Amino acid sequence: MAREKGKGFTPSRAKNLVGVAKVLAPTLIPVMAPVAARAAALLSDRYDHYRASRLGVPVDQLTRYSGKGARLHARIAGFGDALGQLGDTERGYVQDTEKRLAQLLAAVRASERMPAPRRRAAHRAISTDLDAMEADLLKRLGV
Repeated sequence: MAREKGKGFTPSRAKNLVGVAKVLAPTLIPVMAPVAARAAALLSDRYDHYRASRLGVPVDQLTRYSGKGARLHARIAGFGDALGQLGDTERGYVQDTEKRLAQLLAAVRASERMPAPRRRAAHRAISTDLDAMEADLLKRLGV
């Protein structure tokens, strides 16, 4: 299929576009830089909100949870907060569970430096343990 004359990207058109860009760039850069900076800040803010919602934490606490185990770390912290809902009659359970949560948190932190297959296996084991602990807590809370 033959191209029509005057259409397409030719070397002479490319040269003309580069010349126009050289003339316009000094005037456009100062105008576009603040717009680009605001757009970048907005995108960063939206991404932070997205990550925080995925972890189930407020945006201002997002920096506390990072790395491959961030979701588990946030889940353990949330579980620890939920333990405060139990009354004084469950004091022994709360103390035992807090010790176990500390162990699980240490395991999450240690797994950050493991090779990927071992880290995933550790995360699965931690998640399974948390599932059982959460079910027990919900039963104690009467849910």
